[in-house]
Amino acid sequence: MPIRTATLSRQLQKNGVRLHLAMVSHARSATSATPSSPAVQALMDERRELKEARAARAAQAKLPKAKAVRVVKEPKAPKAPKAPKAAKEPKAEKVTSGKKVSSADKKAKKAENVEAAKKADRKSASKT
Repeated sequence: MPIRTATLSRQLQKNGVRLHLAMVSHARSATSATPSSPAVQALMDERRELKEARAARAAQAKLPKAKAVRVVKEPKAPKAPKAPKAAKEPKAEKVTSGKKVSSADKKAKKAENVEAAKKADRKSASKT
């Protein structure tokens, strides 16, 4: 059964407006002595059917809904454990050519050179 999204309230409202207009026009007409015209009676029957349909839909909505059956899956067989890997041999150390100078040593040497240059400038300035 498809999901119904339309409601009957709008149809009931439109029917009520038409019924009201038909009743007013019947009351103002010269034939107001008659109990009701066939048009008014047809609109009243349609309104009654719409209200019954609305009540039936509301009653059906209150009924329990069918739920999907939950599928139970069978458990899989456990996998065989993997064999442990063999330990790797440690890598051979790299042979370095010469001694690397650290950045702290480089900065200290640069500071010494700057001071030596300042002293050399002072000596040369004082001689001339």
